[in-house]
Amino acid sequence: MLLQRQKSNANCEKKSALKELQKVTTIVADTSDFAELKKYKATDATTNPSILLGAATKESNLELICTAIEYGKCQKGAIENQAADTVDYLTVLFGTEILKIVPGRVSTEVDARLSFDTKATVEKAVKLVDLYGQFKVDKKRILIKLASTWEGIEAAKILEKEHGVHCNLTLLFSLAQAIACADAGVTLISPFVGRIFDWHVAKTGCNKIEPDQDPGVISTRNIYNYYKKFDYKTQVMGASFRNIGQIKALAGCDLLTISPALLQELECDECEVKPALTVESAKKLDIKKVCLSEGQFRYKLNEDEMASDKLADGIRKFAADTVKLEDLMKEYLCC
Repeated sequence: MLLQRQKSNANCEKKSALKELQKVTTIVADTSDFAELKKYKATDATTNPSILLGAATKESNLELICTAIEYGKCQKGAIENQAADTVDYLTVLFGTEILKIVPGRVSTEVDARLSFDTKATVEKAVKLVDLYGQFKVDKKRILIKLASTWEGIEAAKILEKEHGVHCNLTLLFSLAQAIACADAGVTLISPFVGRIFDWHVAKTGCNKIEPDQDPGVISTRNIYNYYKKFDYKTQVMGASFRNIGQIKALAGCDLLTISPALLQELECDECEVKPALTVESAKKLDIKKVCLSEGQFRYKLNEDEMASDKLADGIRKFAADTVKLEDLMKEYLCC
């Protein structure tokens, strides 16, 4: 048995789909686990309330928790305000530690409960960037994550143009959202491949879909091709994957954010990975440019049952995990 394991490990080192993928796509680790970040040597990393909630319960992160709690206790206001401030500080602490490991950027998410409030979103984002500044983190290494609502996209436009803050628009499920983001001049978008797949599986009952027919893959390819056809600066980062087939079907995408479990699969996969997306092929496509007003954006999103369902569901889930994180911080603050 030991001999077999050694042989298996040798095979993983011999050839790797992950290494092949890294030649054509920037790989982002979808985790805040420091050991995993070191292991896979990702360029960037991304976090969200769900990831941070899991990280906050690990004993290995106790020192960061204690530091955040001490900060929270020094803040003024009711316990609810202290808990919110503690979560903000903890988020930045994790991001700062991540940036000691990855050479690129970290994505830090704004409270999903602000997804329909442009002014409050901008204020929260500026606060987070200022907190990073206390740790001497260059804001060029920070991506502020916002939900791809109309209000979130408007907030990103303000942050990019007036504050020089780079934004990552998340919970993105449609071309209409992607077009609005590109027109707003945001730095990065994160189409959620796996959640689109989940919605279609729930509707059809069929979970055996070839990568090229996968609705999440098709949606992200369409967005990538649209951006490259019209020379948009906004980058596309495929996210929320369910299997490595989806990932390999998007080889060549600007960035792909991948969970540790799927990174491990890719590392031990010996199959060849060829670019599925290129700027050259996108330029040859017959695509018409679309301009969207706020009303047109809202109507198209409303007409897209999957996109509107998953956007609302994603906001609810991220908001719920933020509340859980704040409740956990309240327990610590009251000790």
